[in-house]
Amino acid sequence: MAILQAVSLAKRFGPVTAVDDVSLTVGEGEIAGLLGPNGAGKSTTLHMLLGLVTPDSGTVRMFGRELAGNRAEVLSRVNFSASYLGLPGVLQVREVLDAFARLYGLRHPARRVAELTGQLDLGPLLKRKVTELSSGQQTRVQLAKALLNEPSLLILDEPTAALDPDAGDRIRRLLVETARESGRAMLITSHNMREVERMCDRIHFMAGGRIIATGTAAQLADDFGVADLEEVFLKVARR
Repeated sequence: MAILQAVSLAKRFGPVTAVDDVSLTVGEGEIAGLLGPNGAGKSTTLHMLLGLVTPDSGTVRMFGRELAGNRAEVLSRVNFSASYLGLPGVLQVREVLDAFARLYGLRHPARRVAELTGQLDLGPLLKRKVTELSSGQQTRVQLAKALLNEPSLLILDEPTAALDPDAGDRIRRLLVETARESGRAMLITSHNMREVERMCDRIHFMAGGRIIATGTAAQLADDFGVADLEEVFLKVARR
């Protein structure tokens, strides 16, 4: 079942075409990657999928419904995490998670916060203000916030940014396990090619605002005649 369907998305900013005829799907339980060099159009594509930017043409459907006419219903089942997003710095981590849990209308907010606190090892951070956290710690809080409402579609921009190898491995394992056990769909952007190889069932490569290649990590490496996904990325970036 297709959780996310984007068809022929295009977006222009003045004379610049940021996204040009982009189509992609993410199925139930699938982890898909959206890769490409800086300026490829990834962020604009994500912003259109999240309803933050209106496409000049094309459509976005989630759960079989068009985003344009069903924003509240559709986006209530979606969440997003990015390392560059800010959280209220004066609040403690517990206060941030409690606030978002109530904002999302969770029936048992304390129970869900406690569950994610254990999964993401946030216990020692709960009474600390966001401004006191390291970049890696803020990344974990961002992920907890994104997982609070148990979204059917999770969109993650650099999900393990600033994490040390151990924490990054734990997060990757948690996300893959969540997708497999719950059927949750995920779309991930990352510059960590090893991470993408380990997590993603299917990968879309963007360049110049277009998707130029789609496949598994092994298929893409074979198509480009290289050894691994990192070499695919270098070929795309230097073409």
